[in-house]
Amino acid sequence: MTAVQPLKTTAWMALRDVPWRAYLLVLPALSLVAVLFGGGLVLAFLQSVGLLGLTGDGGFSLAAYGAALGDEQFWRSLGLSLYIAFTATALSTVLSIGLAMLLREAGRWASFACQLTLPIPHLVGIAGILLLLSPSGLISRLLYSLGWIWISSDQDFPLLVNDSANIGVMTHFLWKEIPFMTLILLAVLRGIRPELGMQARALGATPWQCFWNVTLPLLRPGIVSASLIVFGFVFGNFEVPFLLGSTYPKTLPILVYQAFTNVDLNQRPVAIALGLLLSLISIALIALYLWLGSGQPFRRRLGGQP
Repeated sequence: MTAVQPLKTTAWMALRDVPWRAYLLVLPALSLVAVLFGGGLVLAFLQSVGLLGLTGDGGFSLAAYGAALGDEQFWRSLGLSLYIAFTATALSTVLSIGLAMLLREAGRWASFACQLTLPIPHLVGIAGILLLLSPSGLISRLLYSLGWIWISSDQDFPLLVNDSANIGVMTHFLWKEIPFMTLILLAVLRGIRPELGMQARALGATPWQCFWNVTLPLLRPGIVSASLIVFGFVFGNFEVPFLLGSTYPKTLPILVYQAFTNVDLNQRPVAIALGLLLSLISIALIALYLWLGSGQPFRRRLGGQP
C-alpha cells in the first residue's frame, strides 16, 4: 500500500459519514445549473443535428459538424485560440509565481495592489490598450515628441494591436490575469508554514532547492486552480481578440459569432456546432490538464510510486 492509500481511505470514510441530508442543501443549486445550462446544451445539440430549428426537414444529420470540421478556417482559428490560451496562461502562471514570492512578506498592501485591476471591465482595459499601443496612441506620440530618429510619423511605430502576433491581446490578458493569479497564490503561500522551508535550509538545501522541492509542491493546488480558470476564460474569450486581435485568422469564439450572425439561416446549425465543439474542446483540455496535474501518468511510469 502506498502512502496515498491511507489518505484516500480516510477521505472516503469522512465523505461516507456525511448525512445524506447535507447533499439536499446543494440540490437546488445543482438543479438550477442542470436546467439552465444542461437544458441549453441539449437544445443546442438538437439544433445542430437538425432535429430542432428554423430550417431543415427535422431529420437527424451530422452535416453541420462535417461542414465545421471540414472548413480550413476552423482549424486555423482553433490553432490561434490554443496558442493565445496556452501562451497567456503559461506566462501568467510563471510571472505570478515570481511576483507572489516577492510579495510574500509585503503585508496587506500587496493583496490590495493585486485587487486594483480586478473590478476594471475588460472593455475599459481594451480601450486603454488601444490608447497606449495603437500607432497614433500615447506611447507613439511620446516617442515622437522625444525626437526618436526612427519615429518620424505614426506609420513608423510598430503594429502592436490587430497584429498577426496578437501582442495587444497578450498584453491585455497578462495585465488582467497576473494580479488575479498572484492574489490566489499569495493566499496559498501565506498558508504554508515557514518551518518547512527553515527545516529544508537547515538540512543543507539551497534557496532554489527549497523553492523547487518544498514551496512549489505546496503551491500546486493554487497553481492548478488558478491556471484552469485563466485558461478557460482566455480560450473562450470573445471581446479581447475581437477588438485587439489579428484580422486573420480569427479566434474560435469570433468564428462562432460570425457564423451565428450570418444572414443565411442555413448556417445557424453550423454556428451552433462550432459552439458545441468549442465547449467540448475546453472540457477535454481541462480534463487532460487535471489528469496530468494529478500525477497519474508519472505515477504509473514509476511503478505506482507517489
